[in-house]
Amino acid sequence: MGAPRKYPLELKERAVRLVFESGRPVRQVARDLGVHHEALRLWVRQAEADTGRRRDLLTTDEREELKRLRQENVELRRANAILKDASVYFAQELDPTRRR
Repeated sequence: MGAPRKYPLELKERAVRLVFESGRPVRQVARDLGVHHEALRLWVRQAEADTGRRRDLLTTDEREELKRLRQENVELRRANAILKDASVYFAQELDPTRRR
């Protein structure tokens, strides 16, 4: 379970929509809504990536997939290490001429 959100999702969506629709600077919208300007800037950048306005950033879906794949990679590496250790152990047990 993730950390609790500092700002409600509705506030984030409203703030990003205000930046896009009003054309006002991020700092001004952030000040009016009582949020930190860097937080709002990051929300705007992510919304731009999600809508295709920015191609240099990963979309939310891509970020989630990358996180899932990295976790899967860790689990597979762990399983491979266990299997490797087990094969070494059983090879030693089956071959009495090998040194232990």
